[in-house]
Amino acid sequence: MGRIKTAQVKRITKQLMAAHAAEFSTDFSKNKEIVSRHTDITSTKIRNVVAGYAARLVKQQQAQSGPRRAVHKEDLSQY
Repeated sequence: MGRIKTAQVKRITKQLMAAHAAEFSTDFSKNKEIVSRHTDITSTKIRNVVAGYAARLVKQQQAQSGPRRAVHKEDLSQY
């Protein structure tokens, strides 16, 4: 089980995603640079948590918009 993100982290990340969604990716290192560039967060821990949460949100968005696996029904009449 993972840690629960604080409301501050979620709020900052969602604001950044709304303003700069095209820049974020699933790569944590790139997201760290983007967060540093667009915010004035001085704490490296908070910056890293925001960057990680942004990567997770991007992965979730890609999973929802990507192709879904089809459920194939097996022909059980031969058994």
